[in-house]
Amino acid sequence: MTPTNTTEATEATQAAQATVETAEATQAAIEAAEATRSTVRRFLELRLAGDTDGLTALFADTVDWMLAENPVVPWIRPRSTAAECAAQAGDLARYTVPEDARASVDTILVDGTDAVLTGQVSGTVRATGKSFSGPFALRLTVEDGRITRHHLYENSVSIAAACTP
Repeated sequence: MTPTNTTEATEATQAAQATVETAEATQAAIEAAEATRSTVRRFLELRLAGDTDGLTALFADTVDWMLAENPVVPWIRPRSTAAECAAQAGDLARYTVPEDARASVDTILVDGTDAVLTGQVSGTVRATGKSFSGPFALRLTVEDGRITRHHLYENSVSIAAACTP
C-alpha cells in the first residue's frame, strides 16, 4: 500500500468509528430522555392522586430540593429526603383549599436526564381565604428512575400576599 492509501484507509476507519460512537451516543440520549419522560409522567400521576407513598418511592433518598424561601408560606420549607419531598403535596393540601387548587402544565421539555415543566398554578389559602395565582417552572432531574433534583420557580409574591392576614 502506498502512504496515500494507508492514510485514506485510516481516515475511513476513523470516520466509521466516529459514526458508530455518534449513533451509540444518540441512542443513549434517546433512552435517557424516554426514561426521564416516563418518570415525569409518573410524578404527575402520583402528585395528582396525592399518593405520598408512591412519591416517596419516586424521589431519591437525597434530593436537591429548591424552592425560594418564603417565611410566611407554611408549606415552603427546606427539604432533602424522599419522605420530606413527598410530604410537600400533603402540606400544600393542609394549608390551602383543595377544591380551589388548580395547576396546569403547558409544556414539558426533556433533555437527557433533565425535564422542565411550565404552567400555571392557583389556589386559596385556608387561613386567610385569599387567592394566589401565577406561572411556574419546575426543573426535575431523573437518575436511575428516581427524582434527584426538584427546583420550583413560582410567583412567590402572590403566594406570600395570600398567606398574609
